[in-house]
Amino acid sequence: MNSELILYVLIIVLAAVLSVFLSFFTYLKLRTNPGAKPFLVVTILSSLFSFFYIFELTSTTLKEIKLWLSLEYLVMPFIPAFILLMCCEYIGRKIPIWVYYVLFTVPCITIFMHATNEMHHLYYTSVTLRTHTPFPIVKFEYGVFFYFHALYLFLCLVISIITLLVHLKKGLFIFRMQILTMIAGLIFPIVANYFYLNDLSPYGIDLGPVSMSLSFLFHTLALISYKMFNVTPVYRDTVFERMKEGVLVLNKDDVILDYNHAMMVIMPALTSSIIGMPLKSVITGNEQLDEIIGQGEDCDYEILKDGERIHFQVQFSHIEVQKNTSRGAKIISFVNITEKIELQEKLKEFASIDGLTQVFNRSFFIKKSEEQLRSMVVGEQVAFIMFDIDHFKKVNDTYGHQAGDLVLSHVVNISKNSLSGTDFIGRYGGEEFVIMLPNTSLDDAYALSNNLRLRVLKSSILVNNVQIQVTLSLGVSSKQIYGDENIEEMLGDLVNKSDQALYMAKRNGRNNTQKYVREQLSKYIELGAEI
Repeated sequence: MNSELILYVLIIVLAAVLSVFLSFFTYLKLRTNPGAKPFLVVTILSSLFSFFYIFELTSTTLKEIKLWLSLEYLVMPFIPAFILLMCCEYIGRKIPIWVYYVLFTVPCITIFMHATNEMHHLYYTSVTLRTHTPFPIVKFEYGVFFYFHALYLFLCLVISIITLLVHLKKGLFIFRMQILTMIAGLIFPIVANYFYLNDLSPYGIDLGPVSMSLSFLFHTLALISYKMFNVTPVYRDTVFERMKEGVLVLNKDDVILDYNHAMMVIMPALTSSIIGMPLKSVITGNEQLDEIIGQGEDCDYEILKDGERIHFQVQFSHIEVQKNTSRGAKIISFVNITEKIELQEKLKEFASIDGLTQVFNRSFFIKKSEEQLRSMVVGEQVAFIMFDIDHFKKVNDTYGHQAGDLVLSHVVNISKNSLSGTDFIGRYGGEEFVIMLPNTSLDDAYALSNNLRLRVLKSSILVNNVQIQVTLSLGVSSKQIYGDENIEEMLGDLVNKSDQALYMAKRNGRNNTQKYVREQLSKYIELGAEI
């Protein structure tokens, strides 16, 4: 066998062996992944084509060459179709059913026209052996259907390359490397066919199988080094894009590498054109978010969208690319925790609200009052009203506890409707309630409490066809805020004085309001009267 021929045969054997290896590797490791099944078919068809072409090259007669050529044409016409399907499936693009018909109808026509060429000579006008070559090589004169198939092959490969190029900028580094190696592998058959069709290949050898060895070297690199079919853009689209969490990927210089759709709620300025741009150009004016990302520590973040507050937990993670810190990336996740925050607020509300009357319970009223007192400035006044329902025990004993509960709710509703926006009320115990009135003088608090008393007096509640009417006794105290006061002691003093004024109201015959006045209180204490 000619030494030059041996070299070409060895190269094509390498292509065939690589095809077989990739076939087994794809079937065993990747067959369920997007794009892997068409790639598996391509490798099988390519290996058969390469082996058949080896036998064609080593044939010594035109009859033997035609035999192997007919076998080549049983597999070769379908390779472009499956390459295009592989690329489309790899990026997750669905192909209409009519495209499948076109893709596979053309190869079928090619096979038929090639098999019946002796009858019409529309595929090859002549098939002869070349002269002046060191080994037998077939020479073709091409017919119209050969060029038709050549155009089909060229279009399939070009469309495949364009399909991949469209996604080149969108992807992360690993996707870009996958796509580049795949494109490189697809370019070689185009170049090889150009040389072959223009009679530029050595001795007229078909460089298609030879180019496949180079193509499969790149495919091997993509499979092993860049996890082609294991990590694909379609996985990115189906998983990354469907994540409820907003995800932003930055490089070490805070340049945007990728983001998912959920991030657009958080950063409306995100568009596909910002890939590769610095993050600061997108979050200009949002100082809080700029500070959060600059610090790089997990924290909470809140935005206002359509009048509603959305709460996020910002989480940071860092990845290294092939243990190279200079090529590392930062992944920022925005986890929507709005439901969790709202649930926590509801739980806090349940823990702070009296179940029957739906006002603050005693412990939360004290806590909120302390917070309010701390927020007040020197010179402001604060007032407290403490009241209870006169002879409430008699209501329970006469009409039952259910009626008593309804009376409590009735009185509380009137009380809440009597307050301003800054005032708040709490149940202090039993039928006893306390109201805090920020920025309110003693006289204003007295007027409000007396108005409340009159409203309750003039109202009644129907329970089991019985009108129940109750009255209130109220005590009022107030204080002007001074600096450096103990808040707990101040609050205790105000509540205690309101309670003492309430004592005075009861001693005064109930159904009345009393201010806390030290002289009057001393008088009642001296009398020692029992309530």
